[in-house]
Amino acid sequence: MTATPRHILVVAHTGRTDSLDAAVTVCEKLIAAGAVPVLDTTERADLLASSPELSRHLGILGDGVDADELELVIVLGGDGTILRAAELVRGCSAPLLGINLGHVGFLAESERDDLDVAVHRALTRDYTVEERMALSVRVKVGSDVVYETWALNEATVEKASRERMLEVVIEVDGRPLSSFGCDGVVMSTPTGSTAYSFSAGGPIVWPSLDALLLVPLSAHALFARPLVVGADSSLAVEILARSDGTAVLWADGRRAYDLPPGARVVARKSSVPVRLARLHSGPFTDRLVNKFNLPVTGWRGPVGRE
Repeated sequence: MTATPRHILVVAHTGRTDSLDAAVTVCEKLIAAGAVPVLDTTERADLLASSPELSRHLGILGDGVDADELELVIVLGGDGTILRAAELVRGCSAPLLGINLGHVGFLAESERDDLDVAVHRALTRDYTVEERMALSVRVKVGSDVVYETWALNEATVEKASRERMLEVVIEVDGRPLSSFGCDGVVMSTPTGSTAYSFSAGGPIVWPSLDALLLVPLSAHALFARPLVVGADSSLAVEILARSDGTAVLWADGRRAYDLPPGARVVARKSSVPVRLARLHSGPFTDRLVNKFNLPVTGWRGPVGRE
């Protein structure tokens, strides 16, 4: 009997030389191990321009290889590349293994120096899978749903023009909480608490916690503090019709939708999580220290029994 081919999607920022070189290296290692590297059409063209000899060994996502056939996704780049990969395979079971070639790379599991080890462990299936909450996002105008999307990090309602602020009402579980003028509102998952929400002054939430965050952006109000609610709750931002400002919804900074006055953006926990492949079992505290280079000099550890 012929063995079922192992399809492994490779996603890379092929516009950068280091990322393109890493993608070639990964594809060569997968081919040598008998696996089939799969790329999307654009990245395949970029890769073959650099290494045309790989042509007959590469699969094409959506053209002969469906997302449901993928075993794993190896992502070469920073968090933006991982978010793009999550979009490519949304709804399928293949986990994402991120190898950081960017700056912070909070979602990545490995660094460039560990590329060989990461590919070996991917081939031997020596990893665990962690599920991260995503947001289900819906835009309503009146009673009509006019747009639906999802987000791993955050859904952000932002003003579309620099000179005009937005007038909004924020809502939790279908009840109004406060109204104010602002530059926007971030609705985030715990995973996104170290992304845009963090930059806007929101709290860091451990990814093991099921929760939703709401963080106003430059609000003109006395009560406009970041909020953390349970994962069964819903968050909403309504663009008041009296506002002169126009708004746009961004999902993970990748998918945009223009919001008319009176639109309501509702965010809930999605029933479909994002699956991440993990090579290390260290605590999230260590990840924070390492990624943000936090000062811990002088720590002596627990004294006696905790």
